[in-house]
Amino acid sequence: MRVDLFDFELDKELIAKNPVSPRDLSKLLDLTEEDKINDRHFYDLPNLLKKGDVLVFNNTKVIPARLYGKRDKAEVEVTLYHPENGLTWWSFIKNSKRLRPNDIIVFYTSDISSQFSEFSAKVIEKRGEDGVLIEFQCKAEELSKKLEIYGLMPLPPYIKREKPVSGIWNKYNDKENYQTVYAKHEGAVAAPTAGLHFTDDVLEKLEEIGVEKVFLTLHVGAGTFLPVKTDDTKDHKMHAEYGIITQEACDIINKAKKEGRRIIAVGTTSVRLLESAADDNGIIYPFNGETAIFITPGYKFKIIDYIITNFHLPKSTLFMLICAIAGTERMKEAYAHAIKEKYRFYSYGDSSILKCVNKI
Repeated sequence: MRVDLFDFELDKELIAKNPVSPRDLSKLLDLTEEDKINDRHFYDLPNLLKKGDVLVFNNTKVIPARLYGKRDKAEVEVTLYHPENGLTWWSFIKNSKRLRPNDIIVFYTSDISSQFSEFSAKVIEKRGEDGVLIEFQCKAEELSKKLEIYGLMPLPPYIKREKPVSGIWNKYNDKENYQTVYAKHEGAVAAPTAGLHFTDDVLEKLEEIGVEKVFLTLHVGAGTFLPVKTDDTKDHKMHAEYGIITQEACDIINKAKKEGRRIIAVGTTSVRLLESAADDNGIIYPFNGETAIFITPGYKFKIIDYIITNFHLPKSTLFMLICAIAGTERMKEAYAHAIKEKYRFYSYGDSSILKCVNKI
């Protein structure tokens, strides 16, 4: 399938640099009714759902996976995206051309850029588009704490921030904003952004009307930010991400489907993990492993009835996925409406709820 089928024009002014406050004040584009587009706010979500609906959340927690450091005098920016083991990570590194195996990168804190520490990593391997494999020079049990001290939230490249000197990064509050209120299991290096709009108040109202919640975990990788550079979708390589679905979650979803109740996925990450764990009869099974599923139009969905999702980049795998869910022409029409109505786009932007029209 041609990648340019999923292209569209977007004014850069519509790219959200910061979230709205409170979170549920964001806009919600409602495409639950056939041939209709309704403009709402996220706090209206409880009015669109009903007793017995099942919301499927991704409770991964974003780690501070962006690091700044030096190799000799050359400054580098490191974004971790996939662990090989406790201390060895694949990463994307800006200014990596001169890096060689066994080079040592020394990291500095976001508060005092001129102050170096004992926190460092050794270059193990360079592998083209896969980036650079590095090994942290500390004990495995120390790494999480080191990242909290030295790391920054790995915001996507379209959200610009000043270099982290003199604490300037702290004014944006990204460590709180770029995390869902229900985040639990550390491991993601990108947020499951559809969940950023939920507040405790919205979750409480959903519970009051009898909406059931299910949590799974997919540790989102930075590969989600990579554009599709091929001309045809069949030539694009997806990066693998680690996910877990428990037996308890499977039992709740399978029971709901058997009873004809609606399954609403919160985000494309939830969809991809659900589809990775489902069989052709629409039964979902426990999952513990990696998935590199790539969903494009023509795919028949096994589990979901609706999806709550943000607005995605043109020619991205995520825009292709929602076109597969709701129909390419429907989504192009919806995006044209959103652009006209000045919706805010991408990770810190507004939300939408879409009906799945392509199911088994």
